[in-house]
Amino acid sequence: MAVPYSPANLSPACLKVSQVLARVGDKWSVMTVMTLKRRSYRFNELRREIEGISQRMLTLTLRNLERDGLVKRTVTPSIPPRVDYELTELGISLSGAVLGLGTWAAQNAAKIDEAQARWDAGI
Repeated sequence: MAVPYSPANLSPACLKVSQVLARVGDKWSVMTVMTLKRRSYRFNELRREIEGISQRMLTLTLRNLERDGLVKRTVTPSIPPRVDYELTELGISLSGAVLGLGTWAAQNAAKIDEAQARWDAGI
């Protein structure tokens, strides 16, 4: 008999991978990383670039990405203080993986749509 899926059934290594993917694979983290791949941004510039993100969500996303070592926050003393965000080396390496997954998704979106239509039609 198959063991039902639950986090308790995962090996510690598999559980850690799952936790990392949940953190870096959410919509706003992916969009933030791919935007920061282009260059460093100030907060409001970044908010304008990422369509639909709220100020609160961008703040939370940047804090989490910074905590995970993917984003570097630089404060330049001035009036008002200037704060810039950029990817770390780890963040740049993540952007490559995200780009690969995005490429795969774009190449296979039509096949997935077809499979879903077949499934929904009961074929």
